[in-house]
Amino acid sequence: MIEYIKGEIVELTPARLILECGGVGYELNISLTTYSAFNGKATGKLFVYEVIREDAHLLFGFAERVERELFLLLTSVSGVGPNTARMILSSLPPKELVEAIASKNEAVLTAVKGIGLKTAQRILVDLKNKVKNVEGLASVEVTEAPSNGAVAEEAVAALVMLGFQKAASQKA
Repeated sequence: MIEYIKGEIVELTPARLILECGGVGYELNISLTTYSAFNGKATGKLFVYEVIREDAHLLFGFAERVERELFLLLTSVSGVGPNTARMILSSLPPKELVEAIASKNEAVLTAVKGIGLKTAQRILVDLKNKVKNVEGLASVEVTEAPSNGAVAEEAVAALVMLGFQKAASQKA
């Protein structure tokens, strides 16, 4: 398994990042949290999870190790695949996700596009005890961008690109 990739950021969009390392460009699927962490930077170190399927080899990149651990926990839940887990991590910063699971807050999870009540309940039941082990890692602060007009517009554009409705994105 690949632990991390460190290199030059060649291309960065809200859903993917291309990182050049040793003359090879790696395409990594990322969450909005990771996008915010690397926006405006020339180099970076991403923690990686590789998904090998019959039809594709996919790399998922994360700014922090805790985000990757939460991704792995989410994908262990029946009915939650890598893209759904990435959508959850795009909607909720790691610390908020841990708090939502620990407090059994279904409403926070059902607010995520593609997560229904049954899936949210399954996530809460399956990860209730497992998330306690991640809480120690969640003390890593995830810095949020300052809220000004340009950042807000960029966030709305990123959410729309991920499939959220524009009106709902602007409201959030």
